[in-house]
Amino acid sequence: MFTGIITGMGRIVAIHRLGSSSDHGSRLTIETPAGYLDDVGLGDSIALNGACMTATSLDPAHNRFTIDISAESLDKTCGLAEPGIVNLEKALRAHDRLGGHIVSGHVDGIGRVTHFSQVGESWELRIRAPQSLGKYLAYKGSITVNGVSLTVNRVQDLAGPADEATGCEFSINLIPHTVENTALGQLSPGSAVNLEIDLIARYVERMLQDSPLKQASL
Repeated sequence: MFTGIITGMGRIVAIHRLGSSSDHGSRLTIETPAGYLDDVGLGDSIALNGACMTATSLDPAHNRFTIDISAESLDKTCGLAEPGIVNLEKALRAHDRLGGHIVSGHVDGIGRVTHFSQVGESWELRIRAPQSLGKYLAYKGSITVNGVSLTVNRVQDLAGPADEATGCEFSINLIPHTVENTALGQLSPGSAVNLEIDLIARYVERMLQDSPLKQASL
């Protein structure tokens, strides 16, 4: 489990294919800030851009670790198939503060940045989410974007002809600290991002599916 509070920015510096076909995954080498791996053990979970991965080797002397990512995970996430900056978060410990919200590290869908601009001292980030995730987004609700726990400021369902944008667009506010200390500052219109919906919203939907009220309306 995670909280969506980024603990460091890393960089994918090497990618080694684990096979010759698209059915095979890759081994990623990630470079971390100095000292980041001091309390990490082999097999520990670390989220990369919001996707929970397992540390398969550690090289603290060179501030590097590796993870093996399956073809399925590569297909369902973005930002992990090429070298570049990634958000890092170590797994939540029982005595840690829950500074963000409960995050599982399982990506629910890929969003697309539609707008990113500075407003006053902060930045407004708008993202178009897949239509299937729209029902989980609510004003002042939580959403994880590339592993960062954020609050939804506005949400709007999009609908139109087949050649127009559909789905759900939501807006979030990024304070300077978030822009400076996460990889979100690297985003621009058109960028793909990993999205994880609020875990509580997922369970609420499941409970409503089996509720007597819904069954009575059928």
